[in-house]
Amino acid sequence: MTRPISVGVDGTPESRAAAAWGAREAVRRGMPLRLVHAWERQARDPVVATDPETQEQWARQALRDAEEAVRAEHDGLDLATEFVTDGAVDALIAEADGAGMLVLGSRGHGAVVGFLLGSVGQQVIARATRPVVLVRSGDRAEAEAVGREIVVGQHGSPEDSAGTLRFAFETAAARGAPLRAVRAWNLPPVFGYSPGSLRLADEAGGLEPYEKKALAEALRPWRERFPEVRVAEHVEIGSAGQVLLSVAGNAQLMVAGRRAHRRAIGTRIGSVAHALVHHAPCPVAVVPPS
Repeated sequence: MTRPISVGVDGTPESRAAAAWGAREAVRRGMPLRLVHAWERQARDPVVATDPETQEQWARQALRDAEEAVRAEHDGLDLATEFVTDGAVDALIAEADGAGMLVLGSRGHGAVVGFLLGSVGQQVIARATRPVVLVRSGDRAEAEAVGREIVVGQHGSPEDSAGTLRFAFETAAARGAPLRAVRAWNLPPVFGYSPGSLRLADEAGGLEPYEKKALAEALRPWRERFPEVRVAEHVEIGSAGQVLLSVAGNAQLMVAGRRAHRRAIGTRIGSVAHALVHHAPCPVAVVPPS
């Protein structure tokens, strides 16, 4: 059975943009689409609603509005909707588990919005077992024009970034888009590299050639699997977040791997994904480890 693309909707402009993005991607990939509203009853608040029943009516209407907007643009798309009343985090993580990807709205320069208030969005991104794509309210189909790149960050060994590269190549192939693979590196501290690592770097002709070779090796199986995808290899000294953001101007999608860490004060998704989610000018896909 083909996994769907699932979209969390809540009536905000960000979630409407997420639904539109998810619908276009579903059409490109020949996948079904699911629109999900994860609603939680809130305490009585005259600013938000006069009572929980009214809140629920608004929530259900937001889901119907999203469905109507998608059907108006994509007649014939395999589309389903679901209204769930579980906690937002658990509901969205469960939705992601059964999907090919989960798409959410994002404000950028702040938390994911709507039902993803506070730490909820970060928890979903950090715990989801499938890629999570974050879309801003200003996103438009025109941003996916021919020539605009899929930009993906590659780090570590080929195994470390296999899932991230797979998602990026699949997306580029579905869109007929060029792909830019970025590997950032820094000068090691005095004792940062083992003698074995330094030997390999010396054999490659220095640290930068070593990093270029590492990127080429990570890309090789995906180039062979997707020969139609045009790939630019980009190796640059600097922090990964800064280097990726420096090439984001021509990107239609940024793809980063997730490095989730649990701490006493909460869950962190990794500095690179965090930088892109908050500052990239285009949608961002955060891919969990394989």
